[in-house]
Order: sequence, then structure tokens, then C-alpha cells
Amino acid sequence: MEAEPTSGMAKSKRNKKGGPEPRRERPRRAPIIELEDVTKVYPGGHMALDRINLSIGRGEFVFLVGPTGCGKSTLIKTLIRELDVTDGSVKIAGRDIGALPEKKIPLLRRNIGTVFQDFKLLPNRTVYDNVAYALQVIGASRAEIREQVPATLRLVGLSTKLNSYPDQLSGGEQQRVSVARAFVNHPPLVLADEPSGNLDPVTSIGIMQLLYRINKTGTTVVVVTHDREMVDNMRRRVIELYEGRVVRDEVSGGYTEESTSEFGLRMRAEMGVGHQGEGQTTNGHDHERLL
Repeated sequence: MEAEPTSGMAKSKRNKKGGPEPRRERPRRAPIIELEDVTKVYPGGHMALDRINLSIGRGEFVFLVGPTGCGKSTLIKTLIRELDVTDGSVKIAGRDIGALPEKKIPLLRRNIGTVFQDFKLLPNRTVYDNVAYALQVIGASRAEIREQVPATLRLVGLSTKLNSYPDQLSGGEQQRVSVARAFVNHPPLVLADEPSGNLDPVTSIGIMQLLYRINKTGTTVVVVTHDREMVDNMRRRVIELYEGRVVRDEVSGGYTEESTSEFGLRMRAEMGVGHQGEGQTTNGHDHERLL
């Protein structure tokens, strides 16, 4: 009796007729954000969004820009179901969030980190407790909280401020706490609404460097901003709104392989700012290893 071949190659699967089975391709993962003909009309008739169509893939870094009143904030609010759209569909990770029952909306928001211009920190809680709160509301264990909160605060350069209160921090430090709170449970999507709007140029670069570092972990980051110089120098995808419509959707090339420290150095050079200030409170290489 002849021995079986021992080439080490697995036999290909055969169908009932003796032919090879067709190879099955892995299904493509849905974009993290997908808007189809989204329209939002406020009571009184003001059209804030006018048939918006766009798709944002997993792991992208995107700027959302446009003049005041163009629909940026409305768009962000539709992504977290703070507002319902008048027409069209909003999908997050392939799921139409307009079809979610009210009781499931908190679960949606737990998977989206949000960073606001005015920080929205709890004034009577320490830095540690502000960040821990984001884990407590999703039912994380005490062990998870004890591990994740200090690690995330190291990431944002605030490991020495755990027991400080918000009013004891500078504006840049408060925004770092806000970023830490948004990222502590490692959501697939972070939305930042004017995260550097009230900050000086050096501190603003530090916040953008932090968001860039988070993006390098695979998290999709969408930043709403009026800072045209920052947008131009970061060389990332830009979606521009005007009177509720997308008038530009542009991807800029280059710099995609930068480390976070290289990114920070380049941004400071291109924007003509020095190396002093809060933007220097973190070490890019050290924090990348935390992730």
C-alpha cells in the first residue's frame, strides 16, 4: 500500500462535483462612520445639513472644517444621537443608529470618546476620579480602573496630577484630562470638537500631538476646528462644510509614518513656535510604549 504524500501541503477542499471550493474572501469591515443623504432641518425651517454623503474609514484622522453655522456641530451631534436626522441614515460601524431604541443610545455613546472645547470636567472630582468615571459608567471592575486610569494619565502627561482638582490645572492640562477620559476605555472612535480652541499655539500642538498618538493606536479621530494653519500643517484628510453641504473632501499625502515625537517637532517648526510650554509635558517615545 502506497504511503500518503508528505509534502506538508494541505489538500484543497473539493466540492460535491470534485472541483475546488471557491476561496472565501473575508468580509470587509464597514466604515466607522457612514452618512447617506443626511439632512437635518431644525424647527422653524433652518436646514443645518443638506443631503450629506460621506464615509470615514477605521483608523483615519479627519478634520471637519467650515465657517460658524455651516453645520459642523450639528453633524457631530448626529453621530452620538444627540440629534435625530430629518432624512437619510447615519451608520456607526455599519449600524444605522437612527434605528436604535432609546435605551441603547447610552451604549452607543460609551463606544465613542468625546472631547469638548470647554472640557466638561466634574469640578468636585480629582483628575483620577474624572477619568475613572468614564469606566465606572460602563461597569468596569475596580481592578480595570486601577490599571487603566494611571496608564492613560501617563499617556497624556499627567501622572503627577492624579489628586489635583480641575481648578488647580491650567487650560491645557484640563484638556488633557478630557482627552484621557475620552480614550480610557479605548473606543474605536474619538470626536474632538474644537479641542484647542481656547489654548495657546504651543499647547494646541501638544493636544494635536496627543490625538495623533491616539490615532496611531488604530482609533479613528475626527477633529472639528477653525485653526486653518493647524489643518494645513498636519497633512490629513479635510472635510469642509458650507451652508450644510460638503464642499471639499480632500486627502493630503505625506507624513503618515511619523512617530509622535517627530510629528510634534515638525508641527512646532512649521508653525513657528518654541519648545517651551505645556506641549512639552509628554515624551512621545515613552508614551507610545504604553500602548
